[in-house]
Amino acid sequence: MKQYGLIGFPLSHSFSKKYFTKKFEDENITDCVYDLYTLEHIKDLQDLLDANPNLCGLNVTVPHKKNVLKYLDWIEHDARNAGAVNCIRITKESPVLAAFSGEVGVEGHDFRLEGFNTDLYGFEMSLRPLLKEHHTEALVLGDGGAAQAVKCVLENLDISYRVVTRNPHKDNLLFKDLKPRHIAAHKLIINTTPLGTAPDVDACPPIPYQAITDEHLLYDLIYNPPETMFLRKGAERGATPKNGYEMLILQAEKSWEIWNSKEKHP
Repeated sequence: MKQYGLIGFPLSHSFSKKYFTKKFEDENITDCVYDLYTLEHIKDLQDLLDANPNLCGLNVTVPHKKNVLKYLDWIEHDARNAGAVNCIRITKESPVLAAFSGEVGVEGHDFRLEGFNTDLYGFEMSLRPLLKEHHTEALVLGDGGAAQAVKCVLENLDISYRVVTRNPHKDNLLFKDLKPRHIAAHKLIINTTPLGTAPDVDACPPIPYQAITDEHLLYDLIYNPPETMFLRKGAERGATPKNGYEMLILQAEKSWEIWNSKEKHP
């Protein structure tokens, strides 16, 4: 039985487990199972792999998307640029071969860990069809792990952006300093914060919503609820709303493609 799963802490709910369990049922895939692996400390990854020798792939969620990097043997280019990994492909190889494959992330193992960021793919593929000529500048609300993938995609699409945070950091804008002119100048606004996630559905990022127009595209990485207060306030002013559900579907399918790929990486 091939094992796949999600590591993170805490894991009170999981889109991935529900999605893959249903996928396996619908597609009559009987030799695979997807489980949740609560991992408080990333240093325990080695023990998890030793205890589950049939693991072929893992998804990674908070708080390990960044701190898992040092445990990987190889990291895909865009994932390295984003500084975050949410998908690991596990392949078996001998310790001798591992010594010649480049970086060795976990000492003494007989498997190879390859890191990818399928959030980039999911976000880009779900965003592209909605972009119009005037979506050349973006505001990225929040600067956590999820924002790193968003920023990487915007750079790949040649869309300039400003990051908005509560606390000063580099050249970020502060929420308290946002003015209607900032909203008017940035027709693409992406929420990467957890504000508005169920059950706190009445919360939303504090931005000047009165400046939003029908030329704006508002993208919220949150998928529960389907319409956050952020999206609702934008839609009321004619903006195009987009939640994170399609992004999750796309990144899950990309993970499955990666886990089953025969491609070898240096």
